[in-house]
Amino acid sequence: MTAPMPRHRNKTLATFLGLFLGSLGAHRFYLRSPVDRLGLLHLMSVPVCGLILGLAPHVDPFYKLLPLLISGIAAFLETLVIGLTSDEKFDAAYNAGSARQSDSSWPLALLLVLTLAVGATTVIATLSRLFDLLYTGGAYG
Repeated sequence: MTAPMPRHRNKTLATFLGLFLGSLGAHRFYLRSPVDRLGLLHLMSVPVCGLILGLAPHVDPFYKLLPLLISGIAAFLETLVIGLTSDEKFDAAYNAGSARQSDSSWPLALLLVLTLAVGATTVIATLSRLFDLLYTGGAYG
């Protein structure tokens, strides 16, 4: 009896998951396993947001979403690393033993451009709002 072949992981799908569900750790669960520690850390940002909401309901809504924003920013960086990894290195890391080889094409490039645009916008907006709240008390919005 032969052992089952490991499943082939798609780099474009991993990049897609990182872009749209990265703050919940979906890309890490897809690439590694359902018990990935960093994936669970991403997922824990949701209960932390709820904890902040429950313990400090009067605080600015930005602070209630800050754990999710930080998780999302980390996910954007991870997504860029995954998408920019060469197909050979990606296969060596995630598809060892799989009979198929990765062959990335133009949808991956579009996802990477979108990831960079959304990630940079999120970083800039998060930093500007955080500095506004910390240094002016939210005078600008």
